[in-house]
Amino acid sequence: MATPRIIRLGILVPSSNTALEPLTFSMINDINIALSTSTNPVKITVHFSRFPVTKISLDPSGLAQFDLPPILAAATLLAHAQVDVIGWSGTSAGWLGFDRDELLCNEIEKATGIKATSSIVGLNKALELWGVKKLALVTPYLDDVQEKIIQNYKAIGVEIGSAEKHLRIEKNCDIAEVSEAVLDDSLEDVIGGNKVDAITTFCTNLVAARRVEHWEKRHHVPVFDTVTTVVWDMLKLCDFDTTKIKGWGLLFQR
Repeated sequence: MATPRIIRLGILVPSSNTALEPLTFSMINDINIALSTSTNPVKITVHFSRFPVTKISLDPSGLAQFDLPPILAAATLLAHAQVDVIGWSGTSAGWLGFDRDELLCNEIEKATGIKATSSIVGLNKALELWGVKKLALVTPYLDDVQEKIIQNYKAIGVEIGSAEKHLRIEKNCDIAEVSEAVLDDSLEDVIGGNKVDAITTFCTNLVAARRVEHWEKRHHVPVFDTVTTVVWDMLKLCDFDTTKIKGWGLLFQR
């Protein structure tokens, strides 16, 4: 029997997030099956480390949750498990500025010697790869958080405009309770009369990733979910060909 290629993925999780771990485990199980052959088996495992995040807001306490020291401490614990790559499965750079995740990834690599990426780094790579200029944005966030995200994308040449929907939820635990029906309606709303190149479900505590393939077939555009974008980019950093992966959206076909 062939010896499997063993890869450990380390993922940073907001402490109050209850959605991304089950979704990621399910995704990785499917990925192992898709990437393995009898002669070249693959065994990817995923390992998590948390740091305190309980709300999404622009007030000082909300912003302070994403200061670097606690995130780097959580990343250091993942390094103890000798993971091959570290991913921040979160979207805070959407409102804090994309340079925050670039800095975070650089600091993680300096502190641990391990390659790092994030949901937003992966998402922005996907937008560039697909040539997305008009993006539909679905989030659970407050008005001011949503506006910051829209502004940050406009600054890099990605227009959102009226193709957006946000649910005005502040408490992170409540976000995971958003139903598929609400998400379905939200995507219908952002597509509406808007012609867009892609849609993003933008929050790693939305239970959305399993619904991506359905939405893509219905709306005929790629849907980039932020639980998925970090896993996709981590696999790319580990030199995997993701095109064999089915059931989790068009993202894996590039």
